[in-house]
Amino acid sequence: MTAPVRTARGSEELIRAEEPVLAHNYHPLPVVVARAEGAWVEDVEGRRYLDMLAGYSALNFGHRHPALIEAAHRQLDRLTLTSRAFHNDRLAGFAERLSALTGTDMVLPMNTGAEAVESGIKVARKWAYDVKGVPADRATIVVAADNFHGRTTTIVSFSTDETARAGFGPFTPGFKIVPYNDLAALEAAVDGTTAAVLIEPIQGEAGVNIPDDGYLAGVRELTRRAGCLFVADEIQSGLGRTGHTLAVEHESVVPDVVLLGKALGGGIVPVSAVVGSREVLGVLHPGEHGSTFGGNPLAAAMGTAVVELLETGEFQRRATELGAVLREGLDALVGRGVVGFRARGLWAGVDVDPALGTGREVSERLMREGVLVKDTHGSTIRLAPPLTVTAEELRGALGTLEKVLTS
Repeated sequence: MTAPVRTARGSEELIRAEEPVLAHNYHPLPVVVARAEGAWVEDVEGRRYLDMLAGYSALNFGHRHPALIEAAHRQLDRLTLTSRAFHNDRLAGFAERLSALTGTDMVLPMNTGAEAVESGIKVARKWAYDVKGVPADRATIVVAADNFHGRTTTIVSFSTDETARAGFGPFTPGFKIVPYNDLAALEAAVDGTTAAVLIEPIQGEAGVNIPDDGYLAGVRELTRRAGCLFVADEIQSGLGRTGHTLAVEHESVVPDVVLLGKALGGGIVPVSAVVGSREVLGVLHPGEHGSTFGGNPLAAAMGTAVVELLETGEFQRRATELGAVLREGLDALVGRGVVGFRARGLWAGVDVDPALGTGREVSERLMREGVLVKDTHGSTIRLAPPLTVTAEELRGALGTLEKVLTS
């Protein structure tokens, strides 16, 4: 890391200062990060922590990856924003490279993951009316229980998390909720009004829930037979996290539409995208959808740099190889504070024995030992380190987890 930048205010004072001026929509761990590099962050007092969360996969390539920082500096010296009222010289290359990486025809660039989901919903509905012939305002989208696709009003309308919903109605109609990993329930819900089935290939916020082998292939076949779209939300699971560029590749599945975000911005700027077939994304016409910042030159430069990293296959291989280290370490903890876990690539949901504390309490203990993770629900924590983490660092984090669970 470069020389530390000291602040006049310490961690405790900065945390207290947030209380009266920031809306209380988050409950962060009591650590104030001031600097970071690779898999490590440093607080304002200079204490170092291994980041085992990586911004919920937004930091797949670690903090301040040299290639990404260089790309950002180059673009900052040239052009940052034009709006889509004009063309810019970075957007075409970004779309070409992202389409090639994901095996799709077209790209709809947006900013945040929630915007990508909202855009995917709009595109699916438009396709249902223009191509499938669903009567006006009758289109439905089938989703899975325990989903997490964002926090906009429409998205929380089909959440089953009451914390995300309570107090925010009335809700947007047009969604059917079925159990995750249940093809029979999904088939029963699909009918002539169904525009799309929208699911996460792996449910991240729910605790890294991994479906049975064959589920994703079954969703693909079912939607093909029913004449509706398969929309895969790969915002957390995609871009190398699970050992493939996309998590659906574990079953060789090709959805009609894929939603991307988080890691696409390299941990520097928010970049998201809807990618898919020309038949689907081609239903949009000028004026029907847009974003002032979507596809801006800085975002396109960052997205292109991220795609370049993934084109080598290095990070997908690292996620596979280090994922084996992660699973081996977690296997050794089952019965020793861990009651179970689910892992795919370099991503795991770990169920801690409730007698040892909540996920929040375990996260706080790990923080005090220099490892940063985050809880999901109950006594479950999630592990999603940067794909740049080393095997030694990963084993060290697992050793710290063992220490806090067994001491």
